[in-house]
Amino acid sequence: MTTCVPAGSGNLHCRVRDFKGQGCRKASWVSSVTFSGSIHKELSCGVAGLRYALEVAKHGSVAVITKAEPHESNTNYAQGGVSAVLCPSDSVESHVQDTIVAGAYLCDEETVRVVCTEGPERIRELIAMGASFDHGEDGNLHLAREGGHSHHRIVHAADMTGREIERALLEAVLKDPNIFMFEHHLAIDLLTCQDGSDTVCLGVDTLNTETQEVIRFISKVTLLASGGAGQIYPTTTNPPVATGDGIAMAHRAQAVISNMEFVQFHPTALADEGLPAKPTKARENAFLITEAVRGDGGILYNLDMERFMPLYDERAELAPRDVVARGIDDQLKKRNEKYVLLDISHKPREKILSHFPNIAAECLKYGLDITRQPIPVVPAAHYMCGGVRAGLQGETNVRGLYVAGEVACTGLHGANRLASNSLLEALVFARRAVQPSIDHMKSSSLDSSASNWWSRPVVPVSLESNVINKILTMTREIRKEVQSIMWKYVGIVRSTTRLEAAEQKICDLEAKWEEYLFQLGWEPAMVGLEACEMRNFFCCAKLVVSSALARHESRGLHYTIDFPHLEESKRLPTVIFPCSSVRTSWSSRQLHKQPIC
Repeated sequence: MTTCVPAGSGNLHCRVRDFKGQGCRKASWVSSVTFSGSIHKELSCGVAGLRYALEVAKHGSVAVITKAEPHESNTNYAQGGVSAVLCPSDSVESHVQDTIVAGAYLCDEETVRVVCTEGPERIRELIAMGASFDHGEDGNLHLAREGGHSHHRIVHAADMTGREIERALLEAVLKDPNIFMFEHHLAIDLLTCQDGSDTVCLGVDTLNTETQEVIRFISKVTLLASGGAGQIYPTTTNPPVATGDGIAMAHRAQAVISNMEFVQFHPTALADEGLPAKPTKARENAFLITEAVRGDGGILYNLDMERFMPLYDERAELAPRDVVARGIDDQLKKRNEKYVLLDISHKPREKILSHFPNIAAECLKYGLDITRQPIPVVPAAHYMCGGVRAGLQGETNVRGLYVAGEVACTGLHGANRLASNSLLEALVFARRAVQPSIDHMKSSSLDSSASNWWSRPVVPVSLESNVINKILTMTREIRKEVQSIMWKYVGIVRSTTRLEAAEQKICDLEAKWEEYLFQLGWEPAMVGLEACEMRNFFCCAKLVVSSALARHESRGLHYTIDFPHLEESKRLPTVIFPCSSVRTSWSSRQLHKQPIC
């Protein structure tokens, strides 16, 4: 079962639903995807959850749980493409080395070799399923090149690759009689129990955000494929659903978390302030200008039309993202400007429009013709290289819980993700998690009374509407404050003093928010969409800050002025183990007490 698990609110008159009807649901598999959700179900329908669901559905029923609409996932916003060795002049070894160099030598080499070796077959599977990628005049796949890659190896569908992959996968999922989609279900918490020294996952509580019902899903296997946490920053290319739900739920469920300090800021998101005509309302997420624009020859200039990237790296615009983002950040601070310019207009008009039709159309809506004018761009939070620590089959330290996609930390990305390796990783690990999931399902039993082991979350029906409105207003204000702190103190360039200040400010805000809720009558078992997301916000923000404070060097995406150099002795992953302390905040605890299995 595939489950994409989002954070949730809801009144649990728990209905455990039977996949063919109403009620309490039991599934063989639960796979969660940050965007939607799946538990042998898929929470959000990104590439990892959907691909996994299609495979495990051959062996049992699958619940795909999605926080919003099935298409609302980071996959859908992925423009550039998927990297894979598909050209005779390229090699797996070259892809491995490019990945390790981009990852600042913090990558797990075995993981890198597995992904780079298995990647081409995963692409061929997508094509066999009906995904349509661009071809050159010779009839072969058109392979683009992006920053950090030594060869042309990016398979793409114009500048809407993620959308095309998701279309093909969703089409197949909707035809599969063993896969059941649950839209607008927000994951609240994983259902775990204790078996000796092992923590075991047996499903997830979710909130149907349209009916305000809490729905409990019971499953032997759960795959989290819930994406990242870009929304903890004020400017991000991630959709509104990317609030770190999967990472936070796994942390509360005693899963090991790793490398959360490595937050990738995409160097080039569209800067609305620089457009000839400004958007009438603020975007929910920044519009991405794909890496492929620079790969196709795009040049970065400051507002005086001075090219600046050669000052920072000999690879100039083709340097890895962390280098380019820091170069842009330095220019903005030194010159007190709000954006830089990315120019592709020196290339043939037909080529620009055929390679980047979506970007061209979006810019033209606001009076900017990218075939004649440079594009205003600014860095934006884009991708979490850290997440739930996973082995080579996507397994975690929690029995029955698997992870794939951005929610996972497999060791592939190290300290910085190489462009277009994210969709590749999602495809490879979704496929690798299948057999161990099947083995676990067959070898484990599930008590028929399991759905009654945990206390039920409840929706706050006992609170007056004016109280709910006060809580929502406060929650939205606190959310903006956390985003502001993360950008100001935990951004592209960091310092120990600023990280310590962020840690204190976030803890103070968390205490203030929780105290406010409980004073107004909110109870620990109560759930609501924005309250659950806020819990996950705090959880993920604290994980990023504590991980950043633990790394006393600058490596990849983590750059601190107090430790500005690489230290070979520090070339180790940051690991956050489960904490047994009872003195934790509400946001850091599961809503239920963990029973004995």
